Amino acid sequence: MKICLGLLALVVWAGPSVSYFKYQRPVESTGAGQHYFVVDDAVWEHARPDLGDLRVFAGETETPYALQIERGSLEQEHQELKVLQQSIVGGKTQFLIDMSGIVEYDHVSLKLTTKDFVAHAQVEGQDDLHGPRWANLGDTILYDLSKENLGSNSMLRLPRATYRYLRVTIDGPLKPADVTGATSEVHQEEKAVWRVVNSQYKAGAPSEKKTPGEFGRLAPGKNSFLTFDVPANVPVERVTFEIDPAQPNFRRDVEIQDGEGRIIGSGEINRIHMVRASRKIDSEQHEVNISSAGPRTIVVSIYNGDDPPLKINGARLEQHERRVYLDTPGTSRLTLYYGDEKLEEPVYDYAKLFQRHKGAAAARLGPESANAAYTGRPDERPWSDRHPAVLWIAIVAAVAVLGALALRSIKTASAQ
Repeated sequence: MKICLGLLALVVWAGPSVSYFKYQRPVESTGAGQHYFVVDDAVWEHARPDLGDLRVFAGETETPYALQIERGSLEQEHQELKVLQQSIVGGKTQFLIDMSGIVEYDHVSLKLTTKDFVAHAQVEGQDDLHGPRWANLGDTILYDLSKENLGSNSMLRLPRATYRYLRVTIDGPLKPADVTGATSEVHQEEKAVWRVVNSQYKAGAPSEKKTPGEFGRLAPGKNSFLTFDVPANVPVERVTFEIDPAQPNFRRDVEIQDGEGRIIGSGEINRIHMVRASRKIDSEQHEVNISSAGPRTIVVSIYNGDDPPLKINGARLEQHERRVYLDTPGTSRLTLYYGDEKLEEPVYDYAKLFQRHKGAAAARLGPESANAAYTGRPDERPWSDRHPAVLWIAIVAAVAVLGALALRSIKTASAQ
């Protein structure tokens, strides 16, 4: 009974074995400690789309790892701030902000009621509200260009500071009563890491007409089109455009569809460099995010309205880096294996309790090769499915025997 249960457990548990993987690559690292390597085009092409069949071995011993998507992270502390002593000083609006509830900060957002303005704000810091010396923390251009559909900015950007009070002096059309409050967020930021997807595009309208997008005005004749061919299984998370530096100010809607005409992303790209009310405004946005599960074709539509098409020097598809973090022993050679479609995703304590070390070093994947030990998984189908010919022969033989017996019985009955 125990032997039968053991055999049953072996059949049910589809665990990893070096001989089950079609492909292998050496993991080249220096020394012991936490390392990571990046999932590249070769891995995407031959591994499962969910990367659940990645395994790392030191000889015949499996090495646990943590798969991380480098989307970046942001830890925030949001807090309302008191605005004090709003007044006019020397013809300019001036007020204080009580920062005592925040240990460290690098920006303050003002709550403003006025619209359509450009103003200059100077920020100073001090721990003593009545102290004579205030430290200069920089200047910011505040603006609201709603009438021109060019957005707004009400954020004071500062060097990281710890002053208890801020004094803000605004030169412009803002009045003391226009400032109704302020907020700030303390954050520790990990920036996203992007990887360029190996893909080519061609300009011009796609050969097949698809369903109109969510922008009803995205009509042929007023659009610029870019069509990308995407490698199989590779997820894409944004499109980045390279706009000619000579291109003047612009703001264009963008819509992104897959090869079936489904909308997988939309947004806008812009370049705004101008001077208003003697103040300079600078804004650049050249990326549009995508929400998709690995389309083979991506069609990008840029709505030009009645303006000439943008001068686009290039465009690329990008994805967040997928990194495999692991602790390397420093003495054993590690090998990455993949290409086992039946293998379940790994469950490691290392991944559950994963902590990224600041000193984690980059490892490198060597060239891909076919796994010389590959045999494939044993055929787990029922015996009858694996040997259908034998089954049919047995059935035919059984029918023949039964027929012969029946015929013999009939002859015996007739003779009597």
